[in-house]
Amino acid sequence: MDSGAVRFPPPGLSPNGVRESRAGVLLLTFGTAKSADDVPGYLASVRGGREAPPELVAEFRRRFELVGGSPLIEITRQQAEALERLLNARNGSRQFAVRAGMRHSAPTIAEGLAELRACGATDLVGIILAPQFSPRVMGAYLDAVAKAETELGLERPVRVARSWHEIPALLDGVAQRLTQAMERMPAELHARVGIVFTAHSLPQSVADNEPQYLDDLWDTATAVAIRSGLSSDEWCFAYQSAGHTPEPWLKPDLTDVLPILRDQGRQAVLVVPVQFLSDHLEILYDIDIAAREQAEREGLRLFRTESLNTSPFLIDALASVVDRELAASSS
Repeated sequence: MDSGAVRFPPPGLSPNGVRESRAGVLLLTFGTAKSADDVPGYLASVRGGREAPPELVAEFRRRFELVGGSPLIEITRQQAEALERLLNARNGSRQFAVRAGMRHSAPTIAEGLAELRACGATDLVGIILAPQFSPRVMGAYLDAVAKAETELGLERPVRVARSWHEIPALLDGVAQRLTQAMERMPAELHARVGIVFTAHSLPQSVADNEPQYLDDLWDTATAVAIRSGLSSDEWCFAYQSAGHTPEPWLKPDLTDVLPILRDQGRQAVLVVPVQFLSDHLEILYDIDIAAREQAEREGLRLFRTESLNTSPFLIDALASVVDRELAASSS
């Protein structure tokens, strides 16, 4: 062995030989079909085990094939790897393991927790990869974690973080993406662009019981706008990716905003998702294909901020959430 190589202490031991607990972090997200053939099973999972109608399966397969598949699982794994490196670099003798867990595809939440237990992790933190927390919208994640805790016989419960939309590094990261998008845009459009912050739509019946969640979405957009130096007449907020159900969904939808921007004399629109952290179908199809096609019909050019994906700002924000949760659990 190279005599100059760095030697790490055995797992679970500090440099002076004192045994310490290893911390584990599970990044929780929705999941996705891995191929067009997986779409029926994925949609059935999303629908609580009910088989999806053939026309819905066909539509999702069409979208899936148009964007070349969803990179969500691979990006989440890359986020987990980057966060593990950062946490271990920052925390000296305390070791961390970070894994990904999906609600509706592999690796599942239970599989992710099983991996963390196999790594020797006892202090466990879960982070839902949507910064604004809603008990009703995110409740299924909590249920899946609780079920896995029981099935695996975990010694300690997983501490699942609630809202983390005010973490400065997150806001800085989205603001940086906005600035970068403006820099890529032709200069002649800067004075004629409407900036639209978006979040995933909800059925109105759900949203009526989640006022704090909606406030958190608005607060995130406002904080990013302030960091980006935007005046109140340069941006607005809209919802996207409404579901395929007959009940009313939140308004305004992004599709409602585009003709308004056109009538205001805008020549371009810049979409800034403030809830989605990774590329997936709601980004790659709903914005990059469907919304862009509608914008073109309205005579607008559509641009989008790059997703955070593995941005150092996002990884730093996730590390701050871990620190916050571990400090709270030990107090």
